[in-house]
Amino acid sequence: MHVAHLSLADFRSYARAEVPLDPGVTAFVGPNGQGKTNLVEAIGYLATLGSHRVANDAPLVRLGAERAYVRAGIVRDGRTTLVELEINPGKANRARINRSPVPRPRELLGLLRTVLFAPEDLTLVKGDPGERRRFLDELLTARAPRMLGVRQDYERVLKQRNALLRTAAMARRGGGRGASLSTLDVWDSHLAVAGAELTGARIELSTALQPLVDKAYDALSSGGGPTHLGYRSSAAEEEPLTADRRAIHDMLMAAIARQRPQEIERGVTLVGPHRDDLVLKLGPLPAKGYASHGESWSYALALRLASYDLLRADGGEPVLILDDVFAELDTHRRERLAELVAPGEQVLVTAAVPEDVPGALEGARYTVAAGEVRRTP
Repeated sequence: MHVAHLSLADFRSYARAEVPLDPGVTAFVGPNGQGKTNLVEAIGYLATLGSHRVANDAPLVRLGAERAYVRAGIVRDGRTTLVELEINPGKANRARINRSPVPRPRELLGLLRTVLFAPEDLTLVKGDPGERRRFLDELLTARAPRMLGVRQDYERVLKQRNALLRTAAMARRGGGRGASLSTLDVWDSHLAVAGAELTGARIELSTALQPLVDKAYDALSSGGGPTHLGYRSSAAEEEPLTADRRAIHDMLMAAIARQRPQEIERGVTLVGPHRDDLVLKLGPLPAKGYASHGESWSYALALRLASYDLLRADGGEPVLILDDVFAELDTHRRERLAELVAPGEQVLVTAAVPEDVPGALEGARYTVAAGEVRRTP
């Protein structure tokens, strides 16, 4: 799988951009703030319907424009598919496949798969649980696009349940009897059903990632492990957890019953996959707080390399994107990462200076400056 052509209109800093791409390695080189990351961000957005840099779509639209357009020709098994996305902040986005409209943008999921390395990846190890949950959920959706629907169902139920709890809590604090909670049991059941599916899928994914992360970490750091991935559920009283959906459903229902008085008092849902965490250990200790800076980088990169291996095993090699990563790494990790990813069908690299692109990643090169993308002879 590779992207043969990228076309942008009013996306980020680009009024217009047309970028032909080849298989193999392509590097976008230029000073910071010139638009290198915008190019690979657009490709990642087509693959995931989300940005690795911002949480909403508004910053993706060029200042003064109402909407942005991202188009790409995607080659897979010798066939090219034209994918188009119209980004409308505050409104529904629109998508086309081979110029034909599709009912929902999520129909694009699976047509292009990417694995993106970025400096922000360090938060996978050092950051809050939300960063690790997002990592798991995006990988789940890349492997099985239907999981986006599961995530959206859970978020919808959670929003409704929180609104009911919040209304009841505010009324009680005001001295009233509180809002009726007669429908809370119904939302409890919906939360447990959607939550069990999402939690079970995350547990299965963390299990599948474990040997691949350990292998990648060893390759990047020349030892220093082993790594361990464990899933921590906010609803569990005991570990390890099973991925059995019925067992998780029952566990969630029991936890909801235990926490109901506190939830009504605080006006928020206290158990469920939105409060879970992927626990990363290096040897017997948690990586967060104990791993050195270099070890944390190796762990974060190992998570991405494991994702790549898992997607490749599913069929269809994903596009590898390395966004300004090499400048952050010491010489050993830079060389090892370059050697590991160089054989990829398509590898897209951004760098501020040519020296930041390792020799193992020689290939096509573009200069990016002042909003222009120009191929270097």
